[in-house]
Amino acid sequence: MPTPRSAGLVVAVMLMFSLVQAGSAQAAPKKEPATLTELRREAEEAAKGIEAATKALVARQKEFDTSNKQLEAKLTQLRTADAELARIRKPLSDLVEVMYQNPTSRNMGSLMTSSNGEASLRAMSDVNQLIAGRNIVVEDATRLFQDRERLASEAQELRATKLLQEAQLTFEIDTLRKQSQKTVKSLTGALAKLGVKRGGGACDPTRVVLAEEYANGLLPTNVLCPLPFKGEELRADAAIAFADLNLAYKRRFGQNLCVVDSYRSLRDQQIVYYQRPGLAAIPGRSNHGLGLAIDFCGPIRVYKSTEFVWLEQNGKKFGWIHPDWAYVSPFEPWHWEYDPKVGSLL
Repeated sequence: MPTPRSAGLVVAVMLMFSLVQAGSAQAAPKKEPATLTELRREAEEAAKGIEAATKALVARQKEFDTSNKQLEAKLTQLRTADAELARIRKPLSDLVEVMYQNPTSRNMGSLMTSSNGEASLRAMSDVNQLIAGRNIVVEDATRLFQDRERLASEAQELRATKLLQEAQLTFEIDTLRKQSQKTVKSLTGALAKLGVKRGGGACDPTRVVLAEEYANGLLPTNVLCPLPFKGEELRADAAIAFADLNLAYKRRFGQNLCVVDSYRSLRDQQIVYYQRPGLAAIPGRSNHGLGLAIDFCGPIRVYKSTEFVWLEQNGKKFGWIHPDWAYVSPFEPWHWEYDPKVGSLL
């Protein structure tokens, strides 16, 4: 038959799993993302959730360490209490054993009828002392037994709490990781249908932080997502936003956007700078080198054309802006940039 403490632990574990199952069963069905940008945001949110939950688990591990120390202290106290209880019980056990082995000690009536009064009084005094000692032993044993039970209960509670908290956080991280993987897979499939194909996670928006670790113009291929235009590529979040922008443009004008330039390596920036002095950014300072800028071809290059005005009015909805400097110094109606701050709000 399980003890109350072990039963409490079983109840805690069963409650944990029942809550997990109930949460899974009662979760309201999420609305399927309608755009690539929504998919990107969902993947990013899942990644942030994983990061936050992992940090919480690390922080909780420190709490676990503290709890373990408390648990070890409780167990040490418990062992000490057990030893003390055994020590206190021993005299009582010895007394019982002596009385059991000496039959005359169990017949106290002979003390009252003995002709030797002094011996009777001494014997009665010894008995009274034994009874008093026995009462003290019983009281001490009872107190120590209660302390032991309390320590055992506290130790068991610490174990159950640790198990429950650790399991909950681990489950949360695992759920978020699966959600992120599923979303990125859906996003990759949607991009592939649009002609954007590259393995290695280059189009995974949760890997944007890797791109930020590299210097301008030195981004490796594995952090650049290709566009549906030969040789053109951008950072993952910019590429995804561009794909959505292109779909909206095609619905309005019946054709794809025309792109003539996107990411520029440091070498390409140097070539453009010397070919177009005064019209290109200093190498290492261009947003092209961050994978966040595009030069359009076609009617958008014509300032105030219908297509240019449409892009002015709608580009920001997808995180794409025409920077202020491009209106005046130098004047570049074809140059547009993806703003991660704007994109993160979409």
